[in-house]
Amino acid sequence: MSQLAAPFGIRPVFSVSGVVRPGPLAQIASGYATAVFQNGPVNVAATGFLESAAAGARALGVFQGVEWVDALGTPHWHNQWVASSTLFPNTQARAYWTIDQPGTVYEIQANATLTIAAIGQQYDWSALAGSALTGLSSVSLNVASAAANAGLRVTGLNPGPDNDWGDPFPIVLVQFSEHQYTADIASV
Repeated sequence: MSQLAAPFGIRPVFSVSGVVRPGPLAQIASGYATAVFQNGPVNVAATGFLESAAAGARALGVFQGVEWVDALGTPHWHNQWVASSTLFPNTQARAYWTIDQPGTVYEIQANATLTIAAIGQQYDWSALAGSALTGLSSVSLNVASAAANAGLRVTGLNPGPDNDWGDPFPIVLVQFSEHQYTADIASV
């Protein structure tokens, strides 16, 4: 319901291929000190490892889950990376993310009201946050961050019930406009 602030991150909705599915595996460095939550934006760092993409950074896609073997040899499958997790020697933390194919559409809750004039405009996501209990991201569309070249471009309104332009916290449809592997797409 868009009357209440209950952000859920950047959630994939649909793709031009017809199926939204986690993409190829990427690695998370052993001991990576930042929590990564499901539906949170991610990118590949200069080290080659997957990391959370901070507000204003270029993103590769959204995190969907991870599997790894801890320092004691116990396997884990989670929808979040727990900060500073240490891996079993000679193993990898394999992360899954949703591929940002051209045309992939996501939904995200705005942190303030928007009007229909937001279609085509670009915004960044809020500061990285999430729930250690559920493993879900609580990233939202940061309405105050409107800019010609920001991370997400609004393409429409989620057609769900009780969601309309002008509501306090509308759920909007977006695409990545600053993807890590492509040139920027300026707002209209």
